[in-house]
Amino acid sequence: MPAKSRPSATPAQALSAMDSLVAAHLLGRHEMAQRLGLSITDLLCFAYVLEAGENLLTAGDIAERAHVTTGGVTGILNRLERAGYVNRVPDPADRRRVRVAAVPDAVTRVVALYEPHYARLTDLFADYSADELAAITDWFTRATAMAHGYIEELRDRDAKDG
Repeated sequence: MPAKSRPSATPAQALSAMDSLVAAHLLGRHEMAQRLGLSITDLLCFAYVLEAGENLLTAGDIAERAHVTTGGVTGILNRLERAGYVNRVPDPADRRRVRVAAVPDAVTRVVALYEPHYARLTDLFADYSADELAAITDWFTRATAMAHGYIEELRDRDAKDG
């Protein structure tokens, strides 16, 4: 599909549009979590479990990704398990360790809630050429890496100051 003509934008306009998207996403994430009976952090951790698929994560993996302590992730996993979202299963390579698996019924509930939004986003992406989608994907990937890097910088700075 040929690229459509799009209005020009400055970096400041792009940052403003991104800030609006991030704000809308945060509000949406809060709404989704509320509807699922979860906190935003619990939903984030469940999303990591879903993203991992069959490559089940350990509690330590989830703690690292969510930037919470191992004690904090224990509480998160306890709540997710009580709410029927995850099960802890023995690690086949090390029986002293457990891995975290999503409960199929919970996956169905979450997919049903998110699917209409993702369908709309898919429709929106269909409005862009393959080259434009490549640029959008590249930007998302690089911006995400930069955001994670900045979070680490802030935490390192706090550790040095504290």
